[in-house]
Amino acid sequence: MMIVEVLCVGNELLSGITLNTNAHWIATQVAKAGGTVNRITVVRDELDAIASAVKESLERQPNVLVTTGGLGATYDDMTLEGVAQALGKKVMLDKTATEMLKNSYKRRNLHYRINKVRLKMATIPEGSIPIENPVGSAPSVSIDTAHTKVFCVPGVPVEMKAIFKKHIMPLVKKGVGTFVSKETNYFITGVSEGMIAPALVKIVNTNPRDAVYLKTHPRGYYKKTTPRIRIHIVCKGAEEKQVSKRLDRISKQILKNVAKLAGKVEE
Repeated sequence: MMIVEVLCVGNELLSGITLNTNAHWIATQVAKAGGTVNRITVVRDELDAIASAVKESLERQPNVLVTTGGLGATYDDMTLEGVAQALGKKVMLDKTATEMLKNSYKRRNLHYRINKVRLKMATIPEGSIPIENPVGSAPSVSIDTAHTKVFCVPGVPVEMKAIFKKHIMPLVKKGVGTFVSKETNYFITGVSEGMIAPALVKIVNTNPRDAVYLKTHPRGYYKKTTPRIRIHIVCKGAEEKQVSKRLDRISKQILKNVAKLAGKVEE
């Protein structure tokens, strides 16, 4: 299992000003690769809140912890300081991170003076490794702990995605190994979640937990009285033939139970 946790930092995420698309995107990428996002946490731009969330995550020992946001030059960008506090470390100006910062300005023809304010973006936890930002300014960092590799990436989506794809996704894929995922959906009329639940429980309990995911989604009522649901089936594994065979078998079981309940599959 490749377990990933995500810590998103930013007041704007908790006030409703900004939709947390970063968490959604990361979770989607990890799931497609065969990994599991066990937890997504969102905290305010507060030092103690960040440090506490990092400590709690590390106690759960995920393989990877990704923090997003709070790497900029303003007073409320304090993710790196919070991570350092959680690890019992100090932050320090890093020469490599400083060069990365200078190069980022040069690459984009930005003639900014490297003053104390901007150097805040190159002040990272001691022992961490800076990662060049190919799109924006603030370097990311990676930190190895006893059980977890921590990545701190920017909150700007285009910057986060570029760094995640290049530096984090390969690690996730390597940890997962060979992986195949297949899925299908059935749109059913005349069957409610409660009616089909016993059959789904039986299917889940007779298959490996990490190989099958079943989920029902209510879709309201037809003519106000007839229930409508969507049944989502996902099968995962290392061999395509085995995964396809399992998906086909489970699909037949579900359709057989739907028929017994006098339900109909929508075209």
